[in-house]
Amino acid sequence: MDSPTIVVVRNEVDPDAEYHCDALAGFVSSAAPGTREIDYPAGERPDLERADGVVLTGSTAGVYEVDERPWIADQKRLVRELIDREIPTLGVCFGHQIANAALGGTVEHVGTTARPVDADLADDPLFDDVSSVVPVTHGDVVTAVGDGMEIVASADYYHAFATRHRTAPLWTVQFHPEFTADLRDRLAADFDWTADDHGFEDVNATRVIENFASMVADSSDSDD
Repeated sequence: MDSPTIVVVRNEVDPDAEYHCDALAGFVSSAAPGTREIDYPAGERPDLERADGVVLTGSTAGVYEVDERPWIADQKRLVRELIDREIPTLGVCFGHQIANAALGGTVEHVGTTARPVDADLADDPLFDDVSSVVPVTHGDVVTAVGDGMEIVASADYYHAFATRHRTAPLWTVQFHPEFTADLRDRLAADFDWTADDHGFEDVNATRVIENFASMVADSSDSDD
């Protein structure tokens, strides 16, 4: 069986913060060696005819900055095209927010949270064998989900913590499945990371990436 082609859509606008995109692309590539990366803010666009799956990364940009960053409107259109084409898609952090915003949801800035969070994860294949403790760094939240989206994870401070489209293969998570102990020092320096109740020893969120890659492979096989 050939490895599926997953396109990692990198959304970071700050060159000093690209490490999270690097980490996410690295884990996706490990799970699906056919992975390709594109820099969306730089003007690169995915060839959806050659994509079995898509991952939308995080960003220090806000989805409401569309006037300053026209590429955000382009990516909203991309989300809707991915849904129409039924291409399996995973949105992470900013990807979670833009996918919901693209479908009429709302996103607001509420202040930074940077710590491991205990979340209530639904019985969904994306979360198979995933610990309920997941790492987050974000200042924006989805306050109303997009049309066709349903909530599949919640946290005590954040109701729409993860979502899934009711009919299309689109999943979104506010947390960063790519964050591991290897990034602890960087997260502490950049976001005042705290780990009072939980540490990275409680986290295995990279399993989300493996699960998504498996679902993409299954979908690709069924289309052959």
